Amino acid sequence: MQVRLDPSLQDLPAARAAADIIGQCVHCGFCLPACATYQQLGDELDGPRGRIYLIKQLLEGQAGGEITRVHLDRCLGCRACESACPSGVRYGALLETGHALLEARSPRPAQRRLVRWLLRRWLTGPWFAASVTVARRVRPLLPAALGRRLGQGNAVSWNDRAARPAAAPMRRVLLLAGCVQPALRPGIDAAATRLLAAVGIGIQVVPQAGCCGAIDQHLDAPARALDRARRNIDAWWPQLQAGAEALLVTASGCGAQVADYGRLLRGDAIYATRAAQVSARCRDLSQLLAGEVAALRRQLAPASDERVVFQSPCTLQNGLRLGGSVETLLGQLGATLLPVPDGALCCGSAGSYSLLHPELSAAMRQRKIAALLGGQPGRILSANIGCIAHLAAESPVIVQHWAEWLAERLPADGR
Repeated sequence: MQVRLDPSLQDLPAARAAADIIGQCVHCGFCLPACATYQQLGDELDGPRGRIYLIKQLLEGQAGGEITRVHLDRCLGCRACESACPSGVRYGALLETGHALLEARSPRPAQRRLVRWLLRRWLTGPWFAASVTVARRVRPLLPAALGRRLGQGNAVSWNDRAARPAAAPMRRVLLLAGCVQPALRPGIDAAATRLLAAVGIGIQVVPQAGCCGAIDQHLDAPARALDRARRNIDAWWPQLQAGAEALLVTASGCGAQVADYGRLLRGDAIYATRAAQVSARCRDLSQLLAGEVAALRRQLAPASDERVVFQSPCTLQNGLRLGGSVETLLGQLGATLLPVPDGALCCGSAGSYSLLHPELSAAMRQRKIAALLGGQPGRILSANIGCIAHLAAESPVIVQHWAEWLAERLPADGR
């Protein structure tokens, strides 16, 4: 597919890059079975090929409009089409450019912009944790699905003394605490801390670092996302220089964003080099534990006969390109894992997507839960807070992070 780039965009690097990306698309259609919105709606414009055509029109100078916005907004950004594409079309980067061009030429109505601004401020600020605390106190008055999303909130946090190793470890990693996860599921980072402590790796959180920027990136605030990236890099850099071996992220959605800092800031003369190095040292928990299987196995109690199923988040499969890594690790540590039909299809969470497109998101969740429960597992395990909260709202079985499930097999004193 060739693009006749509008003259006004000739000097814009992102537009030229987008035109090159579109030029790689050969209309093969391999992306369609991997696209959750196309599978749900059956509309070509709600699949990768159709959206690429809409972005092509924007690049060629057409103004776009509400129809273009509807179909671009319906995209989950799961990037399953990238993993399925034999031509290597970088659809995620293309979608970013498409959204930016459309917003520049045809801004959203003020009311919709306000909704997105409020969502960004709420999810990434102190109000989210406060609202979760209040909601838990009135849980009996809330719809059951919302109550299940809230989690228990009584697990120890990452910095609880009981979750730390007894002696100073020889190795140290930094932990991205994030914004949503500490409020909804504080037990995730506590479990990761205990697992790593069991193999001699300590965790350090740098208070000056915060939200990874993914929520801003996906809600029409890319400049704000870059500001968050720069702040985080400034906070982590001295510690990485001082010997921290990696940057640990326990939510794959945040991990995919941090791993993308190098690309997002490649044009920044001040931050490009450091951003690339931070991205290169970003690690999912499964990567850190992959080389410690034997040591960890000695610390874990034998696995029960409970059968579990792993929901592999899109950000783990397509953003971090770590599909199969958690399943392999769990299998090595004794888990009885059940297969998942259509495991590449998105569950419908996709960050704030479930809040902005509740009906479509719920339909995708129903399909995903049916696939996950087909083998009658005792629990659903995942690797991303958004997926966990989204699935937990309707799942009849426990949904938790795989690190929490593993940490239950550690001795009570963490050693």
